[in-house]
This record gives sequence, structure tokens and C-alpha cells, in this order.
Amino acid sequence: MIEYVMDRPGHDRRYAMDITKIKKDLDWSPRQSLSEGLMKTVEWYLNNQEWATAISAQGDYQAWLEKNYQARGGKA
Repeated sequence: MIEYVMDRPGHDRRYAMDITKIKKDLDWSPRQSLSEGLMKTVEWYLNNQEWATAISAQGDYQAWLEKNYQARGGKA
């Protein structure tokens, strides 16, 4: 469910990652690209479906879903 709200004053219209400063100041760079990291995350969940199913069945998780999504009028 999407609920549109007014932008706050000074709200950025676009968000973009810029790691120039951390590269320059700390000589740091990511070990993998965003697309590689996303692909690895999706692959992990596909390869660990039993874990994800077990987590989603836990009472604490179900309570969290109800608390955070019930007021939005939809099912999680």
C-alpha cells in the first residue's frame, strides 16, 4: 500500500551514492558492485528458503508485521 505524503522542505528529489569522499579520505572502496551485491543477496535467499520460512513463522516476526503493517490496511 502506498501513501503519498508532502515532501519536507529541502527534500532531495534524487538520492545517489557518491563514495568519492570515503575513497579519498580513507582509501576505501567496496569489494563488489551494487549489482553484484544485490545478485548475491537474492541468490542467498533462494538457496536458504528454509531459513526464511522458519523466520517468517516465528511469533516475534508475526507480531512485528502486525504492529508495523496492520495500520496500513494490508497484509504483509
